[in-house]
Amino acid sequence: MKENKLAELSMEFSVDIINLVRQLKENREAIISNQIGRSGASIGANIHEAQYAQSKKDFISKLEIALKEANETGYWLELLHRTNYIDEQSYKSLSAKCTSILCNKMFFH
Repeated sequence: MKENKLAELSMEFSVDIINLVRQLKENREAIISNQIGRSGASIGANIHEAQYAQSKKDFISKLEIALKEANETGYWLELLHRTNYIDEQSYKSLSAKCTSILCNKMFFH
């Protein structure tokens, strides 16, 4: 997967996360929605920044941050599912996208 494809995938995931946060806030869930909003949107931001890294070390650092944020986002998704804030279908869809980003990021190390 090329960098621009990974950037596009992470942008689509960020949009999904923002829409999820909007839905959660409509249901008056504020704690987890804030956490997943920050970590989920950070994935794409760091991947985007990596495209313009000043060095190979900077590039790797940005992708490692994105990897950590994706892992955290996966945790929040599971927690939302286990507490019935999101249904099985939503969980599986978002989790699969998050995992896809995680797997594809590893090719750039």
